[in-house]
This record gives sequence, C-alpha cells and structure tokens, in this order.
Amino acid sequence: MKLPNCTSEISEDQLKNIYQSVNQTSIQAVAQLFKVLSDPTRVKIAQALTIEEELCVCDLAAITETSVASASHHLRTLKKHGLAKTRKQGKNIYYSLDDHHVHDLINIAVEHQHELEES
Repeated sequence: MKLPNCTSEISEDQLKNIYQSVNQTSIQAVAQLFKVLSDPTRVKIAQALTIEEELCVCDLAAITETSVASASHHLRTLKKHGLAKTRKQGKNIYYSLDDHHVHDLINIAVEHQHELEES
C-alpha cells in the first residue's frame, strides 16, 4: 500500500488502519454537509441559531438581510440535510439546529475563523 518512494515514518499497518477508517466513513455525506454550509447565508442562519436556540423565518430574514422567501429557502435546505429542525406554534414555524453536533460544528468554525483573523 505504501508508495515506493515514500519515506514517512508511518508503518504499513498504520497506513492500512487509516485507509480502512477513512473508507468506512460516508465521505460523500460529509462532503455534502460542508457543501450545504458553504453558503454564507446558511452559515449566518446557523450561527444565529447557536446564539438563540429557536428563531422564526421572519427573524432569520432580518438577521441575514434577505427576504422571508430567501431565508425560508435556506432553512428548507438546512432542514433537508439534517442540520436544522422545526417546531410549529400556531401560525409560526420556529427553526433550531438539529442537535449539539451541528451547534458545535458552527461554533468551532466561527472560533477558528476568529483566531485566523487575529493572527
């Protein structure tokens, strides 16, 4: 498995273990998650939902400076890909992040960006 001219200190067994681990992960699904989050408006929505646990479409439209229709479209995309969930109360639909993993992912990305900007 190791390439002929490779002089790294990783053993053949270590390399095989890494290979197997990487290939057991649903790489396409993970890549799709990042693709969904590659849109700045969706990242703003997700970040807003880390600050306030639940927000309605009109509040998210105001925060992202988009139309309600545009915010709704982005929220549907987040929901479709398992990043957001909804709760209906009367005529209003409230959105929140799907779980703590999404919350952590957004917070870590934002923190990382802040650190890059400081250096």
